[in-house]
Amino acid sequence: RNPEVRMSAALASAEAAVKDPAVTLRELLGMLGEQGLLVFCGVLAAPFLLPLTVPGMSTVLGLPMLLIGFAVMLSRVPWLPERLLNRSLPAPTVRSVLGRVRGWAERFEHLVRPRLLGLTGGRVVNFINGALVIAAVLLLMAPIPLVPFVNSLPAFAIILLCFGMAERDGAVILFGYLMTVVSAVYVGGLVLLVFYAGMRHEEAFEAIRLWFN
Repeated sequence: RNPEVRMSAALASAEAAVKDPAVTLRELLGMLGEQGLLVFCGVLAAPFLLPLTVPGMSTVLGLPMLLIGFAVMLSRVPWLPERLLNRSLPAPTVRSVLGRVRGWAERFEHLVRPRLLGLTGGRVVNFINGALVIAAVLLLMAPIPLVPFVNSLPAFAIILLCFGMAERDGAVILFGYLMTVVSAVYVGGLVLLVFYAGMRHEEAFEAIRLWFN
């Protein structure tokens, strides 16, 4: 269906509702409203666009994104484990991420509208979109530390796919397809480089970081 609440409004409402000192994933999901699951998945990917991420964060945030991706594939509401839903996140960090995503939404949502609806719903399309979300999340979780763009490219793909589905904008989803392919080429290329070079992965990634610097 066409979304009734603009994404920026849903994010602003959630940001105002976050109270110190911490918020659980269950509470955050409830705050995000009707578009919750897809917006929630995009919000979980947003921290990986920032310059620095917390070690182990890709595992903690990747699991719920994987479950949401499987749910999209199966066209059903996902099951999320109680332990995961009850995990607490620092309120200041959550507000900062919500604020950043809201700023991006306000800047670009005038370009977003329901179009190319054939890419936004239906069992076959949902299966494809969900599979691409899963692929992007797995790329995001790849154990490649401190290499530029290795997290941000798949995170951007996840955000495009999820927000495109939430806003029923097939054009945004198409960009999500493209970014998933770019992420797969980039991350997969780094992994293949390590194997073909016959290097230990720590030495290989250090060489890659030095090349970027």
